[in-house]
Amino acid sequence: MPPLFRRLLLLYHALRYGARLIWLAAPPGRKLHWMIELVGRVHASPGSARGVHGVLPALGPLAGRFAKALLERPELASATLHDAIDAVDHLEAPLPPHESEEALARAFGRPLATLFSAVDLIPVRSGFAEQTHIARLITPINGHREVAIKLLRAGQLQQIGDELALLRWVARWLEKLSGTARRLRLRALAQTFTDDLLRRFDLRAEAANLSQTGHHFEGDPRLVVPNVIWDLCTNHTLTMQRIDTLPASDLRGLHAHGVKLAPLAAHIVEVVTEQAFEHGFFHATLDARRVRVSVEADSLGRLVLAEFSIMSSLSTGEREFFVHGASALFQQDYGRLAQLHREAGHVPHDTRAELLEAELRTRAEAHFAAAPQERSAGALFHHLLHAVHPFDGAVSGRLATAQRSFQQAEMLARALHPGVDTWNIARRVVVEIARRDVDHRGWLKRISRELPHLAHMLPRVPQLAVRYLQHEHDRARTPGQQAQLLVEIGREYRRTRALLWACAVCGGILGAGTMLLMR
Repeated sequence: MPPLFRRLLLLYHALRYGARLIWLAAPPGRKLHWMIELVGRVHASPGSARGVHGVLPALGPLAGRFAKALLERPELASATLHDAIDAVDHLEAPLPPHESEEALARAFGRPLATLFSAVDLIPVRSGFAEQTHIARLITPINGHREVAIKLLRAGQLQQIGDELALLRWVARWLEKLSGTARRLRLRALAQTFTDDLLRRFDLRAEAANLSQTGHHFEGDPRLVVPNVIWDLCTNHTLTMQRIDTLPASDLRGLHAHGVKLAPLAAHIVEVVTEQAFEHGFFHATLDARRVRVSVEADSLGRLVLAEFSIMSSLSTGEREFFVHGASALFQQDYGRLAQLHREAGHVPHDTRAELLEAELRTRAEAHFAAAPQERSAGALFHHLLHAVHPFDGAVSGRLATAQRSFQQAEMLARALHPGVDTWNIARRVVVEIARRDVDHRGWLKRISRELPHLAHMLPRVPQLAVRYLQHEHDRARTPGQQAQLLVEIGREYRRTRALLWACAVCGGILGAGTMLLMR
């Protein structure tokens, strides 16, 4: 089907569904009469024209501000988008068993009987344009025989792509015809919406996200991350180790398996905090549906994070700001936090530090005054980021997403075990991350980041020294100046030798200390 004709067809269907809603709202038996009467009443109403003219000026600026807010903070649209998709997941019908078998064979490029000894063609989960099947491998891969296969429904994915193309097409024409649309940059907004939605269906990226998270938490006794079976990952399938789990919200099932809820709730807060603010790579749409608990014998009670399609990351600067800013906030050191905001560029350079400090104090002190069981670290972190708004400042959207993910984890932990002290758990984890940033481990990490630059600079040092000496020799015209130059060279030689010996001794001490600490 030609692209233009496809777009016109989709636009026709969009208009048709709008008319269909009005048709369904009409009383049965006299729909046409009711619609004609409705149009006539609206047209004949003396206040209709005045009402429309009165409403449009009010709606216009509101819509403009709404679009501008989404353009400046696209994470708001992203959260709303994925929440809406999650809400309609259960309404999506999976493929029939014979079509699922054909789709899996087509995705793997070979008959299923050559790969699996058994495949459950009835999906255990059906979501928006995807479904998950359980299978058993004929030959174990990386020690795993039981696997879970996420399959994309290609037809539905094609339909989503067509509708997104229509959205971009309409945005492009609106920008050509409307100055307001150009000012709001509707094409950029539509493209951001498209990229974010298609990222949800990129299974290779999801497999990479899953693998990296497993690397970050390798050997951690609090959670287990399914291993990716890379040999069976394609553009339309994601194959991973199968782990028997229950939703974290299934309290009755967790009790039946003997899972202790108090440590589980604490682990949720700890893991999500470390995921975002130590590793800087975290779930951007974390909620109860994406946190599960293992009920297998060898990993009973350990967290299993799911749905790695929508991930976000923090830069080194963003991560360090949040960690040290939250540490200062827990210590009620508002002056230091205000300085961190200024250094990070979250407020204009002419913002007075004492005013920002007063704003932080006003927002945060109420949290410290509350009873321990009523304190919320997530709400405190909200003020950490948004106290700059009265000064025309703003933090990055990724920091706001990380804070929202932490708040979701805190709410889930309290739902699991109302007595969990999320405030002190978050403070302990954040302070520990901040301490690791400034002790010998932080020094070694920073040195390792600078080593690639030093590798390029050090070979040039002798050449730069020769050029410097040649330049000084050319400047020394008289015998006295030349003698002075020789004295300075000798002095610098002795200083360099002392510096090299000091570096060797310090390096040996640091190396020995590191070896002792690693034991």
